[in-house]
Amino acid sequence: MEGHKLEGRRIGGVILDVRDISLSFGGVKALTDISFDVREHEVRAIIGPNGAGKSSMLNCINGVYSPQKGNITFRGQTFDHMNSRQVAEMGIARTFQNLALFKGMNVVDNIMSGRNLKMKTNILQQAIRIGAAEREESEHRAVVESIIDFLEIQAWRKTPVGRLPYGLQKRVDLGRALAMEPQVLLLDEPMAGMNLEEKQDMSRFVLDVNDQFGTTIVLIEHDMGVVMDISDRVVVLDYGKKIGDGTPEEVRRNPEVISAYLGTSH
Repeated sequence: MEGHKLEGRRIGGVILDVRDISLSFGGVKALTDISFDVREHEVRAIIGPNGAGKSSMLNCINGVYSPQKGNITFRGQTFDHMNSRQVAEMGIARTFQNLALFKGMNVVDNIMSGRNLKMKTNILQQAIRIGAAEREESEHRAVVESIIDFLEIQAWRKTPVGRLPYGLQKRVDLGRALAMEPQVLLLDEPMAGMNLEEKQDMSRFVLDVNDQFGTTIVLIEHDMGVVMDISDRVVVLDYGKKIGDGTPEEVRRNPEVISAYLGTSH
């Protein structure tokens, strides 16, 4: 898998810059003065033991939490706080550790729900499907079908998502995020709960999204083999503080990271 980093992929300048982020809940500090950046077209991993603040960091980036201190710059615009809709409209999409899919809806409709931000016609026009709304829906459905082909889930197009195996549900969740056509994709433990074969499939899709769509990817992942294989750079958190940042090889050799994380049973 290492080869993907060298084949025709140009990592650009900084697209997302996180500066001095601190976040507390009551008296408990979740994040303390965290700074790191993400470059265009790279795969950037965030790792650390349970409770290190990884999901809190993603929640700050995508507007779920408002940090008490620090700011985030996306494509040259700096924000103390954004709400989730603004973040999505700007081009940052997110998958969730606990699947937030519509279990009773089929695969097509779940992925179609990711197109809502792209729809221009109003709800009434969409409901009666006339003129512009009908044309727009056809265009959106074409995008959804191309995502279904890309993720190799054609056989389950009309299956209610709740009936699918867990690994396929994770793939649908990825598809819904891709339907937003994000510039930056935040993946919260995309391999959690998967067997080896499912992890290999998901790793391949993550790399394909990065290679073929040029999407910048920020992912939280516990499987160190996956992280070392698919990441360009890794930032390491422990108890809400940054203890390492660099290439997978640099992080692997960092004594503080070894004692806090790599030396454990993770």
